[in-house]
Amino acid sequence: METVVQGVLSGADEAIGHTPLIDLQRLCADLEGSVLAKCEFLNPGGSKKDRIAKQMIDDAESQGILKPGQAVVEVTSGNTGCGLAIVCAVRGYPFIAVISRGMSAERIRMMEVLGAEVLLVDQAPDSPAGQVSPQDLVEVEKAAETYVATHDAVRVDQFHWESNKRAHYEGTGREILEQTDGEVDAFVEFVGTGGTFAGVCEALKEANPKIRCYIVEPASASFFGCREYLGPHRIAGGGYARDLDLINHDLVEDYVSIDDKTAMSMARRLAAREGLFVGTSSGANVAAAIQLLEGRERGSRIAVVLTDTGLKYLSTPLFSE
Repeated sequence: METVVQGVLSGADEAIGHTPLIDLQRLCADLEGSVLAKCEFLNPGGSKKDRIAKQMIDDAESQGILKPGQAVVEVTSGNTGCGLAIVCAVRGYPFIAVISRGMSAERIRMMEVLGAEVLLVDQAPDSPAGQVSPQDLVEVEKAAETYVATHDAVRVDQFHWESNKRAHYEGTGREILEQTDGEVDAFVEFVGTGGTFAGVCEALKEANPKIRCYIVEPASASFFGCREYLGPHRIAGGGYARDLDLINHDLVEDYVSIDDKTAMSMARRLAAREGLFVGTSSGANVAAAIQLLEGRERGSRIAVVLTDTGLKYLSTPLFSE
């Protein structure tokens, strides 16, 4: 795929997308096959969620749901909030991010700096600090519903809006196809809302139904693969142990479980060996892809997403231990 050269942009929202795809040759030097990493952490807000933030606001505007100057509210683990803060800042909407106190300080502070009002929700009594549990998410949802009910605000909903899937179908998935000339055998993705997996998977399978798509989950929260939840984990942004409306499980080849230690170790290796400074879910994706290359996908060309920047994890065990 040729480099996209853009002229002067009218706002940061126009800089979203068209991220590079990098062959992880150093990490995969001794393996048959390759892992191609889509560098979504290079979006303006530092994550793949910038794409859905823009798409949800675009759709809310075009459908008349969102009026000029009206407040926007969303539940977030931080990445979608950063993306929405950027898009709302450019377009003149106040943005309220509803987030659990279990998320990293960097994500919270970044949203605040970008002009968002951050509504912090206390964790459930039994939740470990820094590890968001399903019950924490219930509390966050309640707080968001209460805010919307008492303010003139629009809730954008990344877990249910088709905008989420469409952003990755029209953007990420088609870009991967262009960048590889369609020469990709498999796709591996850690799921949070499921929008990235759903959108990219549909785009790839539309081009070639033989492409195999795998869902990555935390080992302690293998909800789809094993239908079990053993407890909180340290892979931020997913593993919520809940059904995801955006995913068609008929398109899933299989489910791969990755434990915290493996995900964190791979994120550190990506920085040290490939110069790619990313977070834990990116580590989980690459670890899962390499695990597959060592087994059933030996010799394949596997695409993965590098979800977000490591700058959002400096105070977490990923880089502080």
